[in-house]
Amino acid sequence: MYALFKSLPGANDSAQRRQFTLYLAQRMGPAIHALMLVSVFAYLLATAGHAFVSVSPIPLLLRLAPALPLSLLAATARRVKRPLPLSLLALSCVLLLEIGINLNGVAQMAGPRLVMPGLLLPVATSVIWIGRWDFIVAMALCALGPLPLLLLGAVDGAPVFQYAIYMTIALSVAVVLRTFILRTLFEQFRLEQMLRAQANTDNLTGLLLRNRFLELARLALDDCLGQQKPTCLLYLDADRFKQINDDHGHAVGDAVLIALAACLRTQIRDTDLIARMGGEEFAVLLPGLDLAQAALRAEQLRLSVHAVQRPDGPLTISIGIAECQPVSDGIEALLARADKAMRQAKKGGRDRVVIDNTAC
Repeated sequence: MYALFKSLPGANDSAQRRQFTLYLAQRMGPAIHALMLVSVFAYLLATAGHAFVSVSPIPLLLRLAPALPLSLLAATARRVKRPLPLSLLALSCVLLLEIGINLNGVAQMAGPRLVMPGLLLPVATSVIWIGRWDFIVAMALCALGPLPLLLLGAVDGAPVFQYAIYMTIALSVAVVLRTFILRTLFEQFRLEQMLRAQANTDNLTGLLLRNRFLELARLALDDCLGQQKPTCLLYLDADRFKQINDDHGHAVGDAVLIALAACLRTQIRDTDLIARMGGEEFAVLLPGLDLAQAALRAEQLRLSVHAVQRPDGPLTISIGIAECQPVSDGIEALLARADKAMRQAKKGGRDRVVIDNTAC
């Protein structure tokens, strides 16, 4: 599966692989649940059919026993969304089916019909495996499951060689189907990622757009308030940016914005949120930082931006800081207070940090 990421930017990013694994779990979950329900029905039908046409030394109730845990697995799979539990449930289902095939196989007549149900499992389950490891384990279970009946001589003249040929074909078909489905889902995942990025990020700077920032900021504020952690917001504006566009053109202005966004991105943590709010204005949410810590971070940002060159000299920014108190009016009020502090920084001479000390 990981080989698919070689065609993507950031292909070595483990976060992308985790996202794709979660994506597969969401897509495979309903299929796993449906196949488990089908397996319960098929197992009951096959066991009942064998009871009518064959006499087995194993009691019918014992041969029906795997149907109960199969039903429990199917009921559990409906509520499970995480990749690892889903894979373990599906593998448990395959193991129970193989046990059932062996229990019922004792009652069958000689010949290749003995293991035909086992030959169906690799192909039937090929498209539901989320990772490489569970696919390999599942195929091994499918291949080795019927062997006790063949090797222990439960049925005279069991064609082990013929079984090996049929199972090799079944496994080959399973590999082809899984590869095709995996690549198809990956292309869909990549398309959805691209569309989501276009909808949520600014095409020029690659930063969050205002609406997406507000959405994520609300969640972050709720989380911080629930954990009684401080949160601060920086609102910054590039000084005299209109002069760049007027004197040197919008292409130069865009280049400066791109460089500014890149500089800001290098200064934030993974837990911070940064967005282009419009024009040359940006917002940075700092979960877990109090006013003193945020002021230090803002000063670091202000100084680092001096490394960005505009045609007439170093770029400067004005920054306003607002801290969210335990009783909050929401992200909009926090933005308004930080924006007001930023405008005070502009009036005070630009290239400076101003703190808003009013309660949120």
